[in-house]
Amino acid sequence: MKNFLIKGGRLVDPAQGIDGKFDIAMADGKVSWIGAGEPPKNDYTVIDATNLTVTPGFIDLHTHLRQPGFEEKETISTGTAAAARGGFTTICSMPNTNPAVDNRATVDYVKCVASREAVVRVLPIGCISKGRRGETLAELGEMAGAGVIGFSDDGSPVPGARLMKQAMEYAAGLNLPIIDHCEEPSLAEGGQINEGIVATRLGLAGIPNAAEETMIARDIALAKLTGARLHLCHISSKGSIDLIRAAKTGGLKLTAEVTPHHLTLTEERCLGYDTNAKVNPPLRTYADIEALIGALLDGTIDAIATDHAPHTENDKCCEFALAPFGISGLETAFGSLMKLVHSGKMPLPLIVEKLTAGPARVLGNGFETAGSLKVGNPADLVISDPAAEWIVETAKFASKGKNSPLAGEKLKGKVIVTIYNGNIVHEEDIR
Repeated sequence: MKNFLIKGGRLVDPAQGIDGKFDIAMADGKVSWIGAGEPPKNDYTVIDATNLTVTPGFIDLHTHLRQPGFEEKETISTGTAAAARGGFTTICSMPNTNPAVDNRATVDYVKCVASREAVVRVLPIGCISKGRRGETLAELGEMAGAGVIGFSDDGSPVPGARLMKQAMEYAAGLNLPIIDHCEEPSLAEGGQINEGIVATRLGLAGIPNAAEETMIARDIALAKLTGARLHLCHISSKGSIDLIRAAKTGGLKLTAEVTPHHLTLTEERCLGYDTNAKVNPPLRTYADIEALIGALLDGTIDAIATDHAPHTENDKCCEFALAPFGISGLETAFGSLMKLVHSGKMPLPLIVEKLTAGPARVLGNGFETAGSLKVGNPADLVISDPAAEWIVETAKFASKGKNSPLAGEKLKGKVIVTIYNGNIVHEEDIR
Protein backbone atom coordinates (compact mmCIF):
# COMPACT_ATOMS: atom_id res chain seq x y z
CA MET A 1 0.00 0.00 0.00
CA LYS A 2 1.43 3.34 -1.09
CA ASN A 3 0.99 6.72 0.57
CA PHE A 4 -0.37 9.28 -1.90
CA LEU A 5 -0.25 13.06 -2.05
CA ILE A 6 -2.72 14.49 -4.53
CA LYS A 7 -1.79 18.03 -5.45
CA GLY A 8 -3.37 20.90 -7.33
CA GLY A 9 -6.92 19.60 -7.79
CA ARG A 10 -10.33 21.07 -7.04
CA LEU A 11 -11.45 19.18 -3.94
CA VAL A 12 -15.24 18.76 -3.74
CA ASP A 13 -16.43 17.08 -0.54
CA PRO A 14 -20.05 18.09 0.16
CA ALA A 15 -20.17 16.25 3.50
CA GLN A 16 -17.52 18.67 4.81
CA GLY A 17 -18.71 21.69 2.85
CA ILE A 18 -15.42 21.77 0.92
CA ASP A 19 -15.18 23.10 -2.63
CA GLY A 20 -11.82 24.61 -3.45
CA LYS A 21 -8.20 24.04 -4.31
CA PHE A 22 -6.74 21.80 -1.63
CA ASP A 23 -4.12 19.08 -1.55
CA ILE A 24 -4.95 15.78 0.14
CA ALA A 25 -2.66 13.12 1.61
CA MET A 26 -3.43 9.46 2.23
CA ALA A 27 -1.40 7.14 4.44
CA ASP A 28 -2.02 3.53 5.49
CA GLY A 29 -5.33 3.43 3.64
CA LYS A 30 -6.74 6.49 5.43
CA VAL A 31 -7.08 10.18 4.67
CA SER A 32 -4.27 11.74 6.70
CA TRP A 33 -4.24 15.44 5.77
CA ILE A 34 -6.10 18.10 3.78
CA GLY A 35 -4.72 21.56 3.23
CA ALA A 36 -2.33 23.78 1.33
CA GLY A 37 1.43 23.88 1.56
CA GLU A 38 3.50 21.06 2.99
CA PRO A 39 1.78 17.97 4.41
CA PRO A 40 3.15 15.98 7.35
CA LYS A 41 6.41 14.34 6.39
CA ASN A 42 6.03 10.95 4.73
CA ASP A 43 7.18 8.99 1.72
CA TYR A 44 4.45 10.04 -0.72
CA THR A 45 3.73 9.11 -4.30
CA VAL A 46 2.62 12.41 -5.78
CA ILE A 47 -0.37 12.59 -8.14
CA ASP A 48 -0.72 15.83 -10.10
CA ALA A 49 -4.42 16.72 -10.21
CA THR A 50 -4.05 20.16 -11.82
CA ASN A 51 -7.26 21.03 -13.71
CA LEU A 52 -8.90 17.90 -12.33
CA THR A 53 -11.57 17.35 -9.68
CA VAL A 54 -10.99 15.30 -6.52
CA THR A 55 -14.00 13.86 -4.70
CA PRO A 56 -14.90 11.05 -2.31
CA GLY A 57 -15.43 7.69 -3.99
CA PHE A 58 -18.93 7.29 -5.39
CA ILE A 59 -21.49 5.04 -3.70
CA ASP A 60 -24.00 3.07 -5.78
CA LEU A 61 -27.06 1.99 -3.83
CA HIS A 62 -28.37 -0.19 -6.67
CA THR A 63 -26.10 -2.60 -8.58
CA HIS A 64 -26.88 -5.98 -10.12
CA LEU A 65 -23.80 -8.20 -9.93
CA ARG A 66 -25.71 -11.31 -11.10
CA GLN A 67 -23.56 -13.77 -9.10
CA PRO A 68 -24.51 -16.44 -8.11
CA GLY A 69 -26.41 -17.98 -10.99
CA PHE A 70 -26.10 -15.56 -13.89
CA GLU A 71 -22.33 -15.35 -14.33
CA GLU A 72 -22.72 -15.14 -18.11
CA LYS A 73 -24.18 -11.64 -17.56
CA GLU A 74 -21.82 -10.40 -14.82
CA THR A 75 -19.67 -11.58 -11.93
CA ILE A 76 -18.58 -9.90 -8.74
CA SER A 77 -15.12 -9.58 -10.29
CA THR A 78 -16.23 -7.95 -13.56
CA GLY A 79 -18.94 -5.87 -11.92
CA THR A 80 -16.61 -4.34 -9.36
CA ALA A 81 -14.02 -3.68 -12.09
CA ALA A 82 -16.72 -1.76 -13.97
CA ALA A 83 -17.59 0.08 -10.76
CA ALA A 84 -13.98 1.16 -10.30
CA ARG A 85 -13.89 2.49 -13.87
CA GLY A 86 -16.99 4.51 -13.08
CA GLY A 87 -15.55 5.98 -9.88
CA PHE A 88 -17.61 3.83 -7.51
CA THR A 89 -15.78 2.56 -4.43
CA THR A 90 -18.87 1.20 -2.66
CA ILE A 91 -21.68 -0.71 -4.37
CA CYS A 92 -24.79 -2.34 -2.96
CA SER A 93 -25.58 -5.64 -4.68
CA MET A 94 -29.18 -6.54 -5.42
CA PRO A 95 -30.46 -10.00 -4.43
CA ASN A 96 -32.12 -11.11 -7.68
CA THR A 97 -29.62 -13.90 -8.26
CA ASN A 98 -30.06 -17.67 -8.55
CA PRO A 99 -30.43 -18.73 -5.82
CA ALA A 100 -31.82 -15.47 -4.53
CA VAL A 101 -30.08 -13.86 -1.58
CA ASP A 102 -32.78 -14.81 0.91
CA ASN A 103 -30.77 -16.58 3.63
CA ARG A 104 -27.53 -16.32 5.56
CA ALA A 105 -25.67 -18.90 3.46
CA THR A 106 -26.14 -16.92 0.25
CA VAL A 107 -25.21 -13.65 1.95
CA ASP A 108 -22.04 -15.35 3.20
CA TYR A 109 -21.31 -16.60 -0.32
CA VAL A 110 -21.55 -13.10 -1.82
CA LYS A 111 -19.34 -11.67 0.92
CA CYS A 112 -16.80 -14.49 0.58
CA VAL A 113 -16.46 -14.08 -3.20
CA ALA A 114 -16.27 -10.31 -2.81
CA SER A 115 -13.48 -10.63 -0.25
CA ARG A 116 -11.42 -12.57 -2.80
CA GLU A 117 -12.36 -10.99 -6.12
CA ALA A 118 -13.91 -7.54 -5.65
CA VAL A 119 -11.75 -4.47 -6.22
CA VAL A 120 -14.22 -2.18 -4.40
CA ARG A 121 -16.50 -2.52 -1.37
CA VAL A 122 -19.56 -4.75 -1.89
CA LEU A 123 -22.52 -4.42 0.48
CA PRO A 124 -25.15 -7.14 -0.06
CA ILE A 125 -28.89 -6.52 0.04
CA GLY A 126 -31.15 -9.36 1.15
CA CYS A 127 -34.56 -10.38 -0.15
CA ILE A 128 -37.83 -9.36 1.44
CA SER A 129 -39.56 -12.63 0.56
CA LYS A 130 -38.31 -16.16 0.04
CA GLY A 131 -37.23 -16.59 -3.56
CA ARG A 132 -38.55 -13.08 -4.27
CA ARG A 133 -41.94 -14.72 -4.82
CA GLY A 134 -43.90 -12.33 -2.60
CA GLU A 135 -45.47 -15.17 -0.58
CA THR A 136 -43.59 -15.55 2.72
CA LEU A 137 -40.98 -13.47 4.48
CA ALA A 138 -37.33 -14.33 4.01
CA GLU A 139 -35.08 -14.78 7.04
CA LEU A 140 -34.63 -11.05 7.68
CA GLY A 141 -33.06 -11.33 11.11
CA GLU A 142 -30.65 -14.03 9.98
CA MET A 143 -29.53 -11.95 7.01
CA ALA A 144 -29.18 -8.85 9.15
CA GLY A 145 -26.79 -10.81 11.35
CA ALA A 146 -24.85 -11.78 8.24
CA GLY A 147 -24.36 -8.14 7.28
CA VAL A 148 -26.96 -7.11 4.70
CA ILE A 149 -27.62 -3.37 4.52
CA GLY A 150 -31.32 -3.61 3.67
CA PHE A 151 -34.05 -5.73 2.11
CA SER A 152 -35.49 -5.70 -1.41
CA ASP A 153 -37.28 -7.96 -3.87
CA ASP A 154 -36.03 -5.64 -6.61
CA GLY A 155 -37.48 -6.44 -10.01
CA SER A 156 -40.32 -8.36 -8.33
CA PRO A 157 -42.33 -5.83 -6.33
CA VAL A 158 -44.09 -7.22 -3.25
CA PRO A 159 -47.74 -7.38 -4.38
CA GLY A 160 -49.39 -8.04 -1.02
CA ALA A 161 -49.77 -5.13 1.39
CA ARG A 162 -49.98 -7.48 4.39
CA LEU A 163 -46.62 -9.07 3.59
CA MET A 164 -45.02 -5.67 2.99
CA LYS A 165 -46.38 -4.45 6.33
CA GLN A 166 -44.85 -7.45 8.08
CA ALA A 167 -41.53 -6.87 6.33
CA MET A 168 -41.49 -3.24 7.40
CA GLU A 169 -42.23 -4.17 11.01
CA TYR A 170 -39.31 -6.62 11.10
CA ALA A 171 -36.97 -4.24 9.26
CA ALA A 172 -37.84 -1.39 11.63
CA GLY A 173 -36.77 -3.55 14.56
CA LEU A 174 -33.49 -4.26 12.79
CA ASN A 175 -32.96 -0.58 11.86
CA LEU A 176 -32.52 -1.53 8.20
CA PRO A 177 -34.40 -0.06 5.23
CA ILE A 178 -36.91 -1.65 2.94
CA ILE A 179 -35.52 -0.88 -0.53
CA ASP A 180 -38.58 -0.73 -2.72
CA HIS A 181 -39.03 -1.47 -6.42
CA CYS A 182 -42.16 0.61 -6.90
CA GLU A 183 -44.44 -1.06 -9.42
CA GLU A 184 -48.05 -2.20 -9.20
CA PRO A 185 -47.77 -5.49 -11.13
CA SER A 186 -51.26 -5.59 -12.59
CA LEU A 187 -50.89 -2.09 -14.05
CA ALA A 188 -47.47 -2.82 -15.53
CA GLU A 189 -48.22 -6.35 -16.76
CA GLY A 190 -47.15 -6.87 -20.36
CA GLY A 191 -45.80 -3.33 -20.67
CA GLN A 192 -42.61 -2.68 -22.62
CA ILE A 193 -42.01 1.10 -22.58
CA ASN A 194 -43.61 4.24 -21.20
CA GLU A 195 -47.32 4.48 -21.95
CA GLY A 196 -47.63 7.34 -24.42
CA ILE A 197 -47.20 8.46 -27.98
CA VAL A 198 -43.95 6.53 -28.60
CA ALA A 199 -45.52 3.29 -27.42
CA THR A 200 -48.46 3.94 -29.73
CA ARG A 201 -46.16 4.65 -32.70
CA LEU A 202 -44.19 1.46 -32.08
CA GLY A 203 -47.25 -0.70 -31.40
CA LEU A 204 -45.90 -1.69 -27.97
CA ALA A 205 -47.81 -2.11 -24.72
CA GLY A 206 -47.17 0.77 -22.33
CA ILE A 207 -46.35 1.02 -18.64
CA PRO A 208 -48.24 4.00 -17.15
CA ASN A 209 -46.77 6.35 -14.58
CA ALA A 210 -49.56 5.18 -12.28
CA ALA A 211 -47.94 1.75 -11.99
CA GLU A 212 -45.09 3.39 -10.08
CA GLU A 213 -47.15 6.00 -8.28
CA THR A 214 -49.77 3.59 -6.96
CA MET A 215 -47.14 1.43 -5.27
CA ILE A 216 -45.33 4.46 -3.85
CA ALA A 217 -48.57 5.70 -2.28
CA ARG A 218 -49.26 2.28 -0.73
CA ASP A 219 -45.81 1.87 0.73
CA ILE A 220 -45.60 5.41 2.06
CA ALA A 221 -48.82 4.64 3.96
CA LEU A 222 -47.31 1.41 5.31
CA ALA A 223 -44.10 3.18 6.34
CA LYS A 224 -46.15 5.74 8.22
CA LEU A 225 -48.02 2.92 9.97
CA THR A 226 -44.93 0.91 10.93
CA GLY A 227 -42.25 3.59 11.41
CA ALA A 228 -39.95 1.71 9.04
CA ARG A 229 -37.14 3.16 6.98
CA LEU A 230 -38.30 3.16 3.35
CA HIS A 231 -35.99 3.75 0.39
CA LEU A 232 -37.66 4.14 -3.01
CA CYS A 233 -35.70 2.90 -6.01
CA HIS A 234 -35.24 4.43 -9.48
CA ILE A 235 -37.94 7.10 -9.33
CA SER A 236 -39.05 8.04 -12.85
CA SER A 237 -42.21 10.16 -12.88
CA LYS A 238 -43.39 13.63 -11.89
CA GLY A 239 -46.33 12.14 -10.00
CA SER A 240 -43.94 10.08 -7.89
CA ILE A 241 -41.99 13.20 -7.00
CA ASP A 242 -45.19 14.92 -5.86
CA LEU A 243 -46.01 11.99 -3.57
CA ILE A 244 -42.50 11.81 -2.09
CA ARG A 245 -42.26 15.55 -1.55
CA ALA A 246 -45.57 15.59 0.31
CA ALA A 247 -44.63 12.55 2.41
CA LYS A 248 -41.30 14.02 3.45
CA THR A 249 -43.04 17.00 5.03
CA GLY A 250 -44.58 14.53 7.47
CA GLY A 251 -41.24 13.45 8.91
CA LEU A 252 -41.22 9.88 7.59
CA LYS A 253 -37.96 7.94 7.38
CA LEU A 254 -38.20 8.16 3.62
CA THR A 255 -35.43 8.39 1.04
CA ALA A 256 -35.35 8.05 -2.74
CA GLU A 257 -32.96 7.57 -5.64
CA VAL A 258 -32.93 8.35 -9.35
CA THR A 259 -30.77 6.88 -12.13
CA PRO A 260 -28.55 8.69 -14.65
CA HIS A 261 -30.62 7.31 -17.53
CA HIS A 262 -33.90 8.59 -16.11
CA LEU A 263 -32.26 12.02 -15.73
CA THR A 264 -30.87 12.23 -19.25
CA LEU A 265 -32.83 9.97 -21.65
CA THR A 266 -36.46 9.99 -22.76
CA GLU A 267 -38.81 7.40 -24.20
CA GLU A 268 -37.76 8.52 -27.70
CA ARG A 269 -34.58 6.44 -27.29
CA CYS A 270 -36.81 3.41 -27.92
CA LEU A 271 -37.62 4.57 -31.44
CA GLY A 272 -36.10 2.08 -33.82
CA TYR A 273 -36.86 -0.66 -31.30
CA ASP A 274 -33.51 -0.27 -29.53
CA THR A 275 -33.67 -2.96 -26.86
CA ASN A 276 -30.72 -1.37 -25.04
CA ALA A 277 -33.08 1.47 -24.10
CA LYS A 278 -35.60 -0.95 -22.58
CA VAL A 279 -35.47 -0.47 -18.83
CA ASN A 280 -37.83 -0.82 -15.87
CA PRO A 281 -39.21 1.64 -14.90
CA PRO A 282 -39.25 2.84 -18.50
CA LEU A 283 -37.67 5.99 -19.82
CA ARG A 284 -40.31 8.70 -19.51
CA THR A 285 -40.79 12.22 -20.94
CA TYR A 286 -38.99 15.57 -20.83
CA ALA A 287 -41.56 16.78 -18.28
CA ASP A 288 -40.66 13.88 -16.00
CA ILE A 289 -36.94 14.62 -16.39
CA GLU A 290 -37.50 18.26 -15.39
CA ALA A 291 -39.39 17.09 -12.29
CA LEU A 292 -36.58 14.69 -11.35
CA ILE A 293 -33.95 17.41 -11.71
CA GLY A 294 -36.05 19.75 -9.58
CA ALA A 295 -36.33 17.03 -6.93
CA LEU A 296 -32.54 16.70 -6.80
CA LEU A 297 -32.15 20.44 -6.50
CA ASP A 298 -34.60 20.78 -3.61
CA GLY A 299 -33.50 17.62 -1.77
CA THR A 300 -36.61 15.52 -2.40
CA ILE A 301 -34.37 12.89 -4.02
CA ASP A 302 -31.46 11.87 -1.81
CA ALA A 303 -29.17 9.92 -4.12
CA ILE A 304 -28.26 8.99 -7.67
CA ALA A 305 -27.93 5.23 -8.23
CA THR A 306 -27.09 3.41 -11.45
CA ASP A 307 -29.44 0.39 -11.39
CA HIS A 308 -26.61 -1.27 -13.33
CA ALA A 309 -28.34 -4.22 -15.04
CA PRO A 310 -25.95 -6.11 -17.34
CA HIS A 311 -27.20 -8.60 -19.93
CA THR A 312 -25.56 -10.67 -22.63
CA GLU A 313 -25.67 -9.67 -26.28
CA ASN A 314 -28.00 -12.59 -27.00
CA ASP A 315 -30.36 -11.39 -24.27
CA LYS A 316 -30.85 -8.06 -25.99
CA CYS A 317 -30.46 -9.13 -29.63
CA CYS A 318 -34.07 -10.17 -30.13
CA GLU A 319 -37.61 -8.89 -30.64
CA PHE A 320 -38.26 -5.89 -28.39
CA ALA A 321 -41.04 -7.58 -26.42
CA LEU A 322 -38.79 -10.56 -25.66
CA ALA A 323 -35.77 -8.54 -24.49
CA PRO A 324 -35.10 -8.19 -20.75
CA PHE A 325 -35.19 -4.82 -19.06
CA GLY A 326 -31.91 -3.19 -18.09
CA ILE A 327 -29.00 -0.90 -18.92
CA SER A 328 -25.33 -1.47 -18.12
CA GLY A 329 -24.61 1.84 -16.43
CA LEU A 330 -21.65 1.86 -14.05
CA GLU A 331 -19.07 2.99 -16.58
CA THR A 332 -21.14 5.75 -18.18
CA ALA A 333 -22.80 7.20 -15.06
CA PHE A 334 -20.41 10.10 -14.44
CA GLY A 335 -20.17 11.10 -18.10
CA SER A 336 -23.97 11.00 -18.44
CA LEU A 337 -24.50 13.12 -15.34
CA MET A 338 -21.98 15.68 -16.52
CA LYS A 339 -24.45 16.53 -19.31
CA LEU A 340 -26.55 18.18 -16.59
CA VAL A 341 -23.54 20.16 -15.38
CA HIS A 342 -22.38 21.31 -18.81
CA SER A 343 -25.93 22.34 -19.75
CA GLY A 344 -26.24 24.42 -16.56
CA LYS A 345 -29.09 22.36 -15.13
CA MET A 346 -27.19 21.19 -12.04
CA PRO A 347 -23.96 22.29 -10.32
CA LEU A 348 -21.10 19.79 -10.06
CA PRO A 349 -21.02 19.83 -6.21
CA LEU A 350 -24.66 18.72 -6.13
CA ILE A 351 -23.97 15.82 -8.51
CA VAL A 352 -21.07 14.81 -6.25
CA GLU A 353 -23.26 15.10 -3.16
CA LYS A 354 -25.88 12.78 -4.66
CA LEU A 355 -23.15 10.23 -5.48
CA THR A 356 -21.36 10.40 -2.11
CA ALA A 357 -22.77 11.99 1.05
CA GLY A 358 -26.39 11.44 -0.04
CA PRO A 359 -26.20 7.67 -0.46
CA ALA A 360 -23.98 7.42 2.64
CA ARG A 361 -26.78 8.99 4.67
CA VAL A 362 -29.27 6.54 3.16
CA LEU A 363 -27.06 3.64 4.28
CA GLY A 364 -26.45 5.03 7.77
CA ASN A 365 -25.36 2.51 10.41
CA GLY A 366 -21.74 3.68 10.34
CA PHE A 367 -21.35 3.85 6.57
CA GLU A 368 -21.42 7.65 6.61
CA THR A 369 -17.61 7.66 6.53
CA ALA A 370 -17.73 6.18 3.02
CA GLY A 371 -19.18 9.44 1.71
CA SER A 372 -16.52 11.86 2.88
CA LEU A 373 -12.76 12.48 2.78
CA LYS A 374 -12.61 13.65 6.38
CA VAL A 375 -9.24 12.99 7.98
CA GLY A 376 -9.25 9.48 9.42
CA ASN A 377 -11.84 8.13 6.99
CA PRO A 378 -11.02 5.36 4.50
CA ALA A 379 -9.04 6.62 1.50
CA ASP A 380 -11.82 6.09 -1.06
CA LEU A 381 -11.29 8.78 -3.67
CA VAL A 382 -11.97 9.69 -7.29
CA ILE A 383 -10.04 12.00 -9.59
CA SER A 384 -12.05 13.08 -12.62
CA ASP A 385 -11.71 15.40 -15.57
CA PRO A 386 -15.01 17.23 -16.13
CA ALA A 387 -13.80 18.49 -19.52
CA ALA A 388 -12.48 15.21 -20.97
CA GLU A 389 -14.39 14.08 -24.06
CA TRP A 390 -14.62 10.39 -24.88
CA ILE A 391 -16.63 8.00 -27.02
CA VAL A 392 -18.63 5.23 -25.35
CA GLU A 393 -17.16 2.01 -26.71
CA THR A 394 -19.15 -0.76 -25.10
CA ALA A 395 -16.80 -3.44 -26.42
CA LYS A 396 -14.18 -2.02 -24.06
CA PHE A 397 -16.40 -2.11 -20.97
CA ALA A 398 -14.99 -3.97 -17.98
CA SER A 399 -18.56 -5.15 -17.37
CA LYS A 400 -19.73 -8.23 -19.21
CA GLY A 401 -22.88 -6.25 -19.97
CA LYS A 402 -22.39 -4.20 -23.14
CA ASN A 403 -26.10 -3.22 -23.22
CA SER A 404 -25.99 0.57 -23.29
CA PRO A 405 -28.11 2.92 -25.41
CA LEU A 406 -25.13 5.32 -25.27
CA ALA A 407 -22.91 3.17 -27.52
CA GLY A 408 -21.04 5.42 -29.93
CA GLU A 409 -22.08 8.61 -28.13
CA LYS A 410 -19.59 11.31 -27.13
CA LEU A 411 -19.62 12.17 -23.43
CA LYS A 412 -17.82 15.02 -21.69
CA GLY A 413 -16.55 14.13 -18.22
CA LYS A 414 -14.44 11.10 -17.33
CA VAL A 415 -13.13 9.30 -14.27
CA ILE A 416 -9.31 9.30 -14.39
CA VAL A 417 -8.23 7.60 -11.15
CA THR A 418 -10.16 5.59 -8.57
CA ILE A 419 -8.58 4.82 -5.20
CA TYR A 420 -10.16 2.35 -2.78
CA ASN A 421 -8.78 1.88 0.74
CA GLY A 422 -5.60 3.65 -0.34
CA ASN A 423 -4.99 1.49 -3.43
CA ILE A 424 -5.37 2.55 -7.04
CA VAL A 425 -8.03 0.27 -8.53
CA HIS A 426 -8.47 2.16 -11.81
CA GLU A 427 -6.22 4.53 -13.70
CA GLU A 428 -6.69 6.00 -17.17
CA ASP A 429 -3.71 6.46 -19.45
CA ILE A 430 -3.91 10.21 -20.07
CA ARG A 431 -0.38 10.80 -21.25
